[in-house]
Amino acid sequence: MRVSVPARAAALGVLAAAFALAACSPTYDWRTISNDASGYSVDLPAKPDKDERSIDVNGTPMRMRVQTAEVAGDVFVVGTLDLPDAQPATQQKALDFLRAGLARNVGAPAEAHAVAVPLAAGGSVEGVEMRMAGKAGANGETRTIHARLVAKGARAYQVAIVGRAEPPVEQTDQFFGSFKLY
Repeated sequence: MRVSVPARAAALGVLAAAFALAACSPTYDWRTISNDASGYSVDLPAKPDKDERSIDVNGTPMRMRVQTAEVAGDVFVVGTLDLPDAQPATQQKALDFLRAGLARNVGAPAEAHAVAVPLAAGGSVEGVEMRMAGKAGANGETRTIHARLVAKGARAYQVAIVGRAEPPVEQTDQFFGSFKLY
């Protein structure tokens, strides 16, 4: 059977497009990270980077430790804020600070609802899940943030994905579903 030149060209075009899409699709290389110093485990989609700094939370200096992993321009972040005590008022002050900072980053209010954050030993603690989108940076580029905030003991946690658009649902579910507190 002989294939016509236009049909062969069309087939090659489809094949080339499929290879181009495959080459452009991000590679998620999931790995479980146990962070004993900060009291959590999480699956990250690439080898993580670490950072630590002191930040001012309404006049109180606190240490913030961050682990990040980037895939195709999306940044997966777990931040741990060490609180001066485990009092509910201190926890709430820290969570409010983190929530306001995320919203300020994109200049948009967050859609938020309660979410159960699992404990490694079983059970869960209540946190908040937020989604927001807006303009960020000097160039005013569109950014989305999907985040969970939770406090346990003398720590507050910010688990977030920041990107131009939210990653596929299965990747988002993998990240947030894997986060467990010790």
